[in-house]
Amino acid sequence: MMWPVRQTAPSAQRGFIIIAVLWILVALSALATIFSVYLANSARALGVTDIDVQTEALTSASLELTAYQLLLADEKSRPAQGSFRFKLDNAEAAVTYASEAARVDLNHAPKEMLDGLFEVLGVEPKAAGDLAERIVGWRTEPKSSAGSNTPSATAPIKSDDEGALYLAAGLNYAPRGAPFAHVNELSLVLGATPAIVERVLPFVTVFSKSADVDVLLARPEVIAALPGMTPEVLNDFLKQRPSLPRDQKAIAAALGAAAKDGATLPDSKVFRVTTTLRFSNGRRAASEAVISLGSTEAKDAKDDKPKQPYSVLSWQDLAESVVRPFRQAGG
Repeated sequence: MMWPVRQTAPSAQRGFIIIAVLWILVALSALATIFSVYLANSARALGVTDIDVQTEALTSASLELTAYQLLLADEKSRPAQGSFRFKLDNAEAAVTYASEAARVDLNHAPKEMLDGLFEVLGVEPKAAGDLAERIVGWRTEPKSSAGSNTPSATAPIKSDDEGALYLAAGLNYAPRGAPFAHVNELSLVLGATPAIVERVLPFVTVFSKSADVDVLLARPEVIAALPGMTPEVLNDFLKQRPSLPRDQKAIAAALGAAAKDGATLPDSKVFRVTTTLRFSNGRRAASEAVISLGSTEAKDAKDDKPKQPYSVLSWQDLAESVVRPFRQAGG
């Protein structure tokens, strides 16, 4: 008599297979989630990089267009300021430009104008005068150590040596004894506190290379710093300025005695360009650059090299922000 062979129930086998399949599905789901997070992070990173590249390209385009507009006119009829807008792909740009002669040049302004600017900005008269002297001393080659920015440890320091004041103040450096390379260098000048520097930076430059300022463009604080300026003359001039022609005689008549020193209309090939970009996703970026116009000639007569229409002297990215997205035409 043969006994029947006992077989495994089909239902048990199917249950084991279902559990295994469920585990595999859970694992695949976890992998899919991880991969989707990776793709999202990668897309976000690429998007940020793409915006940065586009921002730089649009800003460069704004400088190109500014130089093009300025070089279209000859030097006598060239506008001292202006603005324009343009759109490209998913962004729109607003561009403004103005002659750098609207600011006080730290390397060329006389002591009296520097003194006046600091007083206008709230610095006490004695401190303002001392700081103006220190600025002049910083940019002037020292008499006691010509050819060197640091006084010799063995050579006697003359009483008029600017470097002696820095040594006496406990500073481990001496004045440059040469022109300022950048406006932020002002923070190294003896007596220039961070608060004073922050207050004065919007009104100064190292690029105009002029002892005078363009009073038709300059901010009221700069005009108030002109030697001989009074509150009454300043108020009258500011009222007349919008209607004044770009003419030196008209400026002299409006300013009177204050026009004798520093109040001119200097020709400048240096312009400050501010570009504000607004993208369709709401992001906004801004930058400020200073450019120097070149020649419209194809080549330089001296070295026979192609002449650049402009050069960038300074470029600063300003704070970015996110605003409400704008609607594109037809969108």
